[in-house]
Amino acid sequence: MSISAAVERTLFKDKDGGGGGGLTSIIKHRFLSFLIWQSLQSTFLLLLTKTLTLSPFTKNPYTPNFHSLVSFISFHLSLLLFAVSLFFVSSTHPLPYASPFQISLSFIRLIFVSGGENNLLRRKVRVSLSFLLFVILCAVTGAVSVISVCWGCDVYYDAESRWTRVGILGNLGFRGFAVGLLYGLHYVYKQRWVFGFPIIQRPPFFSFKMALPISVGQAFRFSTVAYGLSGVLALFLPIEYRNQSSMGQFIVEQIIFYIGSFVVFLCWELSHHLHQILHTKRFVFAPPKGSAAAETNPSEPLLATIEESTPNSLLQYLAYLDLCMVCENNVDTWRRAAFFEETGETYKRVIDACLRPLEQFTQKLAEGLESSSAEKSMQLSDQLSSPAERLAVLKLHESFFDSQLYAWCARIVASLTARSRKEDKFGVAQLSGSNVAVISTLLSSLLAVETLIGKKTNIQSAHLMGPAGIKWATINTGRRESTSGAMGKIRGSPLYAKAYSLADVLKTSTYCIVSAFHNEMVSSGKAGLLEKDWIISSKPLYGTHELLLHKLRLFLDFQAS
Repeated sequence: MSISAAVERTLFKDKDGGGGGGLTSIIKHRFLSFLIWQSLQSTFLLLLTKTLTLSPFTKNPYTPNFHSLVSFISFHLSLLLFAVSLFFVSSTHPLPYASPFQISLSFIRLIFVSGGENNLLRRKVRVSLSFLLFVILCAVTGAVSVISVCWGCDVYYDAESRWTRVGILGNLGFRGFAVGLLYGLHYVYKQRWVFGFPIIQRPPFFSFKMALPISVGQAFRFSTVAYGLSGVLALFLPIEYRNQSSMGQFIVEQIIFYIGSFVVFLCWELSHHLHQILHTKRFVFAPPKGSAAAETNPSEPLLATIEESTPNSLLQYLAYLDLCMVCENNVDTWRRAAFFEETGETYKRVIDACLRPLEQFTQKLAEGLESSSAEKSMQLSDQLSSPAERLAVLKLHESFFDSQLYAWCARIVASLTARSRKEDKFGVAQLSGSNVAVISTLLSSLLAVETLIGKKTNIQSAHLMGPAGIKWATINTGRRESTSGAMGKIRGSPLYAKAYSLADVLKTSTYCIVSAFHNEMVSSGKAGLLEKDWIISSKPLYGTHELLLHKLRLFLDFQAS
């Protein structure tokens, strides 16, 4: 394998869906577009800085020389390295990582022992090392970028000797290293490397225009903090690298450094937003309208990408995003109409592709809720919890890593099921039994998420009157009630925020279906056939048939909250 092929595989293996098929070039083209636009904006900012803000500190600011050329090239090479590292560390969802303690204890076992757990630990260690590499690259690019921006000023050439200039350069590089180190640590800690898909898809120009004031504000905050932090750290440098100039030169150097660090932070922030905008933009996975492929099977490219791509890859996320917009909006109605073709195979493929992630999520969440250690791990004295209990909490957090994908899947199946009432000419949704599977999966997922956030899932006696006036027996949920009380203590944590947001999506999706089929469901309820017509006969993913039926009745009465 050549070096270029190895670099390409390292960059794109987790984003292009596996490297097979013609649609994998989408990610590569977007990455190249990102590099081009990033170089254009950084060139504009560098020239603007050199000619306007730093020109008072330079005798001949408009005269090109060799130092200007070297600074220009080194500045762009450092930003290229930053852009590549930004793309390398980015992901569609949060990734589990190994702590330094785990890495140190498991290093020998990872090398010499194989197995499922060790493979998982290897992936965590790989993620941790990628974060470490990103932080180091940020620090290096920070040092090079700050030197490239600031070195052209006369204050760095008026030194008495060559060694003095070397000391000033070392001081400047060290402070630039601290600038990059601060940004890299903040970027990793805040999980800014996770792609944030916008709720409203705007043209890239308008999205970038909205990101400009945000980037400027962030650059001001970063440069202010980095100026103070790097100044304090510079005090610990050897005496030959400390500033020994006059007070006037010292003030000028501080002004130049602040301007240079601000420009570097602004370039990084704009690169971050440009990276997010270009890679999360919707792509239409469909042949051109009017072509032969559009007339025969327009859904095949989209479904093939979802089914054959690497799970959770950027390409698969883009395919789910396109499918969600087709099902919810009235822009590509001809593509949605193709889902309801006569054989029903396309419709079942779409529903299965979206129910599968929801079912896996519900099963993982149910396992975490039912485990005995999960109840104790949410106590206030979390410091005293055992490693097994901490592992259970970690699994609950990891189950929500793909919450964006689960939200899309819930919205897709809800919109498609609701629209099938009027757009399904052949009745494939009813005949295939997909409506029952969709309602049951949404209700089971909602019950599991509500249990996690501490909401009671038992059936109250006030709602146990059947259609014939027969009072049902109170159902003892036992274990789930205690689990619900324990899980209620996560309120205020990031896990609670994700769970609450996903629960809101699941409730909205269920209401979308209930509103479309309200008359049919009410008629089935009066005839005592609501469970038979809308709840699966097999064991639900979470809860019981009675719980699902009770929850569905609350939706019919518009009392589910």
